[in-house]
Amino acid sequence: MVNIGILGYGTVGSGVVEVINTNQESINKKAGTQINVKYVLDLKDFPGDPIQEKIVHDVNIILDDPTVNVVVEVMGGVEPAYTFVKRALLSGKSVVTSNKALVAKHGAELLEIAREKKLNFLFEASVGGGIPVIRPLNQSLTADEIKEIAGILNGTTNYILTKMDKEGLPFDTVLREAQEKGYAERNPEADVEGYDACRKIAILSSLAYGFQVDFEDIHTEGITKITDMDFKYAEKLGRSIKLIGMSRKEADKVYAIVAPFLITPDHPLYSVNDVINGIHITGNMVGDVTFIGAGAGKLPTASAVVTDVVDCAKHLGTNIMSFWSREKQELVDISKTSRAFYVRIKGSKAEKLGAVKEAFGNVRVVELENVNDEFAVVTEVMEEGRFENAAAVLGCVENRIRLW
Repeated sequence: MVNIGILGYGTVGSGVVEVINTNQESINKKAGTQINVKYVLDLKDFPGDPIQEKIVHDVNIILDDPTVNVVVEVMGGVEPAYTFVKRALLSGKSVVTSNKALVAKHGAELLEIAREKKLNFLFEASVGGGIPVIRPLNQSLTADEIKEIAGILNGTTNYILTKMDKEGLPFDTVLREAQEKGYAERNPEADVEGYDACRKIAILSSLAYGFQVDFEDIHTEGITKITDMDFKYAEKLGRSIKLIGMSRKEADKVYAIVAPFLITPDHPLYSVNDVINGIHITGNMVGDVTFIGAGAGKLPTASAVVTDVVDCAKHLGTNIMSFWSREKQELVDISKTSRAFYVRIKGSKAEKLGAVKEAFGNVRVVELENVNDEFAVVTEVMEEGRFENAAAVLGCVENRIRLW
């Protein structure tokens, strides 16, 4: 029997219990032993819920019990999760977590402790929810040098952009609807400003390239500046707007960004809509591989957590290697990278096109019917730093989105 202690009985924690109870027989068969929920830590009691008999309010009950083999951390946030997880590993317990903030900040250190103790620190659910992507990176794609990762990593923003695109609705209207449906938090900043996706691409990049990619170093933009007009121009260009977290390695240099991109229909992420997530990985041998599925939600995330629990049960006393060094990976300064840009210009074409060409060089003009007070252009590929300087001098840029 493998006993587990669950830290947190919120959405994901209750989902873990539900998955184990519902699929107990097949889970035990795959684990080769019985998976038993011995404790659940929470500040609250749950009278009437069968879980109440396992509820504890003191984490030390779990951490000091030598019969607990695996700790499942689904509390969220960096503290006290980091303190609890580190103590669990140091006391000889493997840890499974869905906590992207914890993994992005302390993943390398916690993996190192797990290796030293011949334990496991697993976090499949921290990036793609129910999409298996970390395990393939660790195990299935180890023969490859990963060249690029590009992902729609946040279901909330993807839902908002899809609704804006398909129904022509403004950002604020769709955000309210997303909040009403439970897709967005009351304070949606982490999602709509790109911070959630940033932590996820930092985790994937660290695993893919083997060194610590700090999320604070990744250039991050959200979707709050995108309007229904941008989608009208995107349609004219035959493209779609997606918030993408991406990293690319060329020689020994790594470039990473989270930002809206205009992508073409032949891109694997073009048709990933609503709350669905998609992650596209390019290896030097396997070529292109795409993972698509539910990137969040109670049961998909809980399913990924339980899969990690089963892995821990099958590898008691053996560490599943993850190549993620604590040595910091320096990122290429975004101003030195190059892209083509879609640029929305305030003012009439007759008045502004000359100045636009002077600023950006050769451009392709994009106009909408019955719109006379603005137009758009697509630039040639140019360095980010040069573009930003030119846009600042021009002074009439309403918005700009990078082209993929």
